Amino acid sequence: MNEAIETKIRSWIPYVIGAILVVQFAALSVWQVGRAFEKRAEQQAFATQTGFASWSDGVDVRPFQKLKATGRFDAERQFLLENIIINSRLGYYVLTPLHVADDTPILLINRGWFERSTEAMDVDSLALPPDRVTVRGRAGSLPKAGYRMGEAIPADAEWPKRAVYPILEEIADTLGQPVQPFVLLLDPEDSYGFFRHWVPEEMGPGRHYAYALQWFAMCIVLAGLLIWNFRKRGFES
Repeated sequence: MNEAIETKIRSWIPYVIGAILVVQFAALSVWQVGRAFEKRAEQQAFATQTGFASWSDGVDVRPFQKLKATGRFDAERQFLLENIIINSRLGYYVLTPLHVADDTPILLINRGWFERSTEAMDVDSLALPPDRVTVRGRAGSLPKAGYRMGEAIPADAEWPKRAVYPILEEIADTLGQPVQPFVLLLDPEDSYGFFRHWVPEEMGPGRHYAYALQWFAMCIVLAGLLIWNFRKRGFES
């Protein structure tokens, strides 16, 4: 290849890389704005829900919708979701299966948080009545981790099983039964629970708007530098 052509190609490489970065910065800005809209919708849904609607299998459920369900707790097969930090203290969420009917997927109930202790856990503190009960709460989801290593649920662990940010499919596999596509966050005024203070994700829409502005500013600055350098190069040639 002619040396002049090679030199010209090399001279264009910074512009190509810069253009790719501009597109990425712009995409990140748009993504942050989209996340801000989602968070705002979540907060509005959380604030506007009133009353507890009766739930049964197959009913469409909205995020944070207030629901009540009747079933029997599976006290023998509970999960302790680890690495949950509240008020700068480490603890567990207690996740308990609720059998609503024999032919329907299990409804998972998040009964709340309790602090981790250096002492051996008192399993009796997880005890539940054997009779059918009615529970109330909000439609929610399992806590999510930014990054997870290893097994979420050790296969040989005894009940209650400690789990590190499991997903619904992993819990269903462990139980050997299908589960509902949402988790019921037990209402703070209901019995059978621990510490409960359910709120939408702490990072609100304002933070996402700020991140979007930062990415947009970086996009504009880099695009301006590329244009300025290109025009300067053209004047000098």
